[in-house]
Amino acid sequence: MAKTKFRPLHDRVVVKRIDAEEKTKGGIIIPDSAKEKPSQGEVVAVGPGGRDETGKLTPVDIKVGDKVLFGKWSGTEIKLDGQELLIMKESDIMGVVG
Repeated sequence: MAKTKFRPLHDRVVVKRIDAEEKTKGGIIIPDSAKEKPSQGEVVAVGPGGRDETGKLTPVDIKVGDKVLFGKWSGTEIKLDGQELLIMKESDIMGVVG
């Protein structure tokens, strides 16, 4: 798991994509141009949480190291310390895998 020096704010989460399979179950190799970006990743950093209307902190339910599924167009892509990462709101994450 990669350690990042970036600390997200509020209910934002930093995710590193988990690479898609390079070939199908039948053994056919998929070229890079035909591969979709994976919608699964590993959480590398988590913000402290959002605030409700009374100002009370609502902690994020995701933790560093969780494997998560997110929507195809979720998050903002950034490059940090040579790694391609996504910053997204906790609500963009559909669930934890495993």
